[in-house]
Amino acid sequence: MTVALMWEARAADGAGAELLEWARAQVQVLAAEPVRRELFRAPQDRVLVITWWDAPYDAELPELPEPDAHLISRAVHRWRFESVDGNA
Repeated sequence: MTVALMWEARAADGAGAELLEWARAQVQVLAAEPVRRELFRAPQDRVLVITWWDAPYDAELPELPEPDAHLISRAVHRWRFESVDGNA
């Protein structure tokens, strides 16, 4: 089964580039290697990280931590999804 972990944060004012670099560094040092990983950015200095894992839905998987408070304007949002079509 393929599980996708999504991590999304909104940067504090003026911290968009720093948050993106922080997320890029964190995804490189996860405790295990995902099958795939991608970073995205969006308006309002939002950063999204998606990692794909070959694991059961309820598996214990490494996730990105909460950034330092000065980097974000609100708590990080996290979601977990499972592939339903087998093409992931």
